[in-house]
Amino acid sequence: MDAEGLTTKMIREKAVELGPWFQNINLRGIETAPEHFLGDYPSIKWMKFADAVPADLGGMSVLDIGCNAGFYCIEMKKRGAASVLGIDTEELYLNQARFAARVLGFDVEFMRMSVYDIAELDRKFDLILFMGVLYHLRYPLLALDLIYEHAAAGLLVFQSMLRGANGAEAVADDYPFSETSVFDRPAFPRLHFIEKSYSGDDTNWWLPNKACAEAMLRSSGFDILSNPEKEVFICRKGERRWCGQ
Repeated sequence: MDAEGLTTKMIREKAVELGPWFQNINLRGIETAPEHFLGDYPSIKWMKFADAVPADLGGMSVLDIGCNAGFYCIEMKKRGAASVLGIDTEELYLNQARFAARVLGFDVEFMRMSVYDIAELDRKFDLILFMGVLYHLRYPLLALDLIYEHAAAGLLVFQSMLRGANGAEAVADDYPFSETSVFDRPAFPRLHFIEKSYSGDDTNWWLPNKACAEAMLRSSGFDILSNPEKEVFICRKGERRWCGQ
């Protein structure tokens, strides 16, 4: 049945059947997660940096890594993106995303895939969203390297939960072996490892401070253009300054 044939009752029942939802999406008057502990999330997050993303995405291809229920995929289609692909490893989220896109009448492709497998797409994208994923990964820097090598053609919108010092300081090109005090400075790049669980989620593995998030992006070859929201960085694919293996 197409979106036009869905009644409010049918949408509500299907939304309940597909729950629980992490993203609150307004499906023609039916909210999917109205009691979210962060409020109207991720809409309240999006409003803080929406102006930093091109308002006109006409002709552009978009990849949303870790798309969840497709909130950002839908927002990108609202801005006229020619094609939007959302990937996630959780079938529950993908089913939610497909339903949300259908109800709202947007043509979005969804695929079950890990960020580690994006080379299989054999295509690069004008805009990549990589939000709320890094800290769930066992190998976060590998993920950024793979995005750079196999998917990024232009802009990257990156977001990570951050903990620790909010500042950042210039780092030297090198430090002598005898230098140890720099590692005790709060604004030195730090990636905190969570051995067990954080916020009731045992997939929260790594929590960077702001300096670390910025350093990881630069190390992977991305130039940071702006930081419009505390956890969000707008980046552009640049040149790598190292020749790693």
